[in-house]
Amino acid sequence: MELLNRYRSVTALLLVIFAQLVLLAYQVKGNGDVRLIRIWAVTAITPAAKVVDTVRGGVTTIVRNYLLFKDLRGENERLKEQMAKLKLDNQQLRAELDNADRLRALTAFQARTPSKTVPARVIATGTGANSRVVFLDRGSRAGLKRGMAVITADGIVGKIIASYPTAAQVLLITDPTFAASVISQKHHVRGIVRGLGQANCRVDYIPNEQQVEVDEKFFTAGDDGVFPRGLPVGAVTAVRQGNSQYRDVMLAPSGLSGGLEGVLVITEGVHEAIPELKQASEETYIQPPPPDEVRPPESAAAGSANAAASGPAANAAAPAHFGTDADRLKEQYRRIGEAQGHTFGEGLPGEKPPNFNLTQQQIAAGEARAASGAKPPAAPAGNAAAQRPAGTPGAQAPAADSPQPQPARREPQ
Repeated sequence: MELLNRYRSVTALLLVIFAQLVLLAYQVKGNGDVRLIRIWAVTAITPAAKVVDTVRGGVTTIVRNYLLFKDLRGENERLKEQMAKLKLDNQQLRAELDNADRLRALTAFQARTPSKTVPARVIATGTGANSRVVFLDRGSRAGLKRGMAVITADGIVGKIIASYPTAAQVLLITDPTFAASVISQKHHVRGIVRGLGQANCRVDYIPNEQQVEVDEKFFTAGDDGVFPRGLPVGAVTAVRQGNSQYRDVMLAPSGLSGGLEGVLVITEGVHEAIPELKQASEETYIQPPPPDEVRPPESAAAGSANAAASGPAANAAAPAHFGTDADRLKEQYRRIGEAQGHTFGEGLPGEKPPNFNLTQQQIAAGEARAASGAKPPAAPAGNAAAQRPAGTPGAQAPAADSPQPQPARREPQ
C-alpha cells in the first residue's frame, strides 16, 4: 500500500493506459473478423491450459494403471494357482494313462505267452547305494520261489533271490552280481549278460572272431536254469575289439526301458523259438523300355528278314526291345525253333535237334513257311549235329525220310 500511495499517479496512469488498450482491442478486429482482445486472451491462456491438461492426463493414467495393475496382479496370482493345479492333474493323468497302457500290454503278453506267470507289482526298492533290487507285493503264499524269472512285455527284468510270505526280493539285470545266458538273433552268437550297476549291461565271452553288430537283439538262451529260451533281453549299443580274446559288447536291457510298475513272475517256463530276423525284400523293379525303342513283332520280323549277317552278327540284329543279352539270345533261339517247327522242351530223346547256325534269311523264310502252314525242309548238310559220326555224344539218328546208304552188290561171274 505504501508503494501504491507513493506512486499513485504512475499507477493511475498505467491503469488508464491498460483500460485504453483493452477498449482498443475490443474495438479493433484482426484477420478473420476476430477481435484483438479475444486473440490476446486465447494466446495467453493456451500454454497454461496445455500444462493443466498434461498434468491431468498424467495423473489419470497413473491412477488408472495402478488400479489396473492391482487387479492384474490378483488375477495373475489366480491364474498361476490354476495352472499349477492343472499341471499336477495333467501329470497324474499321464501317469495313470501310462500305467494303464503298461498293465494292458502286460495283460496281453500274459495271455499270449505259453509260460505260466503270476502278475505282481513293485512296492519298494533297495536301500543300498549300489543296490539294484526291488520288492514285489507277492511272495511264497502266491507260489513265488527263489530263482524264478521276473519279466515284462518288453524283456527280462531279473530273478527272485528271496521269497517271503507276502513279498519277494528281485535282483535286477543291471546288478553287478546278475548273470544270464543269452544268444543273438542275427548271428546266433552265445554269451553271458552281466550287470554293470548302471543303465547298461555287458555281454561277456564273445570271441573276437565272431560277428556282432550294433542294434542286434539278444534273447535268452534257456540253458541257465532261470529264464526259458526266447525271451528278449536287449539290443547292442556298442561293440569294441577287446584287449583279450573276447569282444566288449554293451547292451541296453529292454525290460527296464518302460519303468517298473507291474511285472510277471514265471512259475512254469516254456521254451520258445527265437524270432526270425525279417530280411528286406530282394525283389527288383525293372523299368519298361522307352516307347521309341519298342517295336511290334511284325516289324521286328520284317527287319530281320532283310538282314544277311549270320553267327555273331545275327545276335546283334536281334529285336531292340529286349534289354539284355540273355533276352536277345532267348528271342533268337525262339525264332530258330519256329523257323524249323521245333518246340523246345517237347522233343523226345533221339529226335533231330534244330540247326542253330541258320542265317537271318533262313530264319525269316522258316517263319514265313510256319505262318503259311508248310512243312519245314530237312536239315541242311552243314548241320553240325548231322555231321557228327555215329556213336559220338550228341550224334542223332538219321531221319526216316532221308535216303539210307545201301551196300554194293557183287555180280556173279
